[in-house]
Amino acid sequence: MNRLSSLVVVLALAAIGTGLYLWLRPPAAPQAPVVENPPPIVAEPSEPPTPPAPEPEIQHPIEPPPAAETPEPAGPPDITVALTGLLGRDAVLAFFNLDHFIQRAVATVDNLARPHAPPAVWPVNPTKGRFTVDGTAPEERIAPANYARYKPFVAAVTAVDTGRAVALYKQLYPQFQKAYEELGYPRSYFNDRLVAVVDTLLATPDPAEPLAVNLPAVKGPKELQRPWVRYEYSDPSLESLTSGQKLLLRMGPDNRRALKAKLADFRRRIAQPAHP
Repeated sequence: MNRLSSLVVVLALAAIGTGLYLWLRPPAAPQAPVVENPPPIVAEPSEPPTPPAPEPEIQHPIEPPPAAETPEPAGPPDITVALTGLLGRDAVLAFFNLDHFIQRAVATVDNLARPHAPPAVWPVNPTKGRFTVDGTAPEERIAPANYARYKPFVAAVTAVDTGRAVALYKQLYPQFQKAYEELGYPRSYFNDRLVAVVDTLLATPDPAEPLAVNLPAVKGPKELQRPWVRYEYSDPSLESLTSGQKLLLRMGPDNRRALKAKLADFRRRIAQPAHP
């Protein structure tokens, strides 16, 4: 075999050996792909959280009544028993609607400083008799005899000892506050509202008597028949007063003065300023 033939044989054997090695060797473990390190994430500055709204400041806190020497039974006092002890049975039956009394009282207090206080939610019964006027349209005026309808109620209220009334109010105050929150004022204080409403009532003017009134024109399919109770004050400045102020006007000057004096006394005892 010449030299050229020997070289060819050597190269062929080397190629065969290389092929056998590649075929017989175990497969290499797969290599993990190379991933470049991502740039660091920089958090953008966020807006600071909105702080919760501060609790409304109580202007006239109600202090609980002093503990009695003899402990009372647990639970809220019975409204009928409490009012009867304050006003007497006959007055309670004659003047008050005890069904949901607390809720009615709270709603009515709130409405007395508004344009309308629906009688359907009053805690008191409607005054007996019918609203009367003197004269003929358009010169009608509230009849002085009309004021007598309110005298029994005013006499019963003004005869109540104010100190006892305030003590009962403080005893019942948790129920008043709960009813006020349920009425739609979860962040408000009922006694503050009561003081503000009393101030509105005390600001009721004392116009010259007798007061002129008129029946408003009502357009509808049926003509209104007299007697009609939805009179309006002819003086626009009086008609624009709150519902509570207009009620005081309707009661007449003597009844109004008596109720104002009682309200002023009651206010002095519940409008204690908050401690600094």
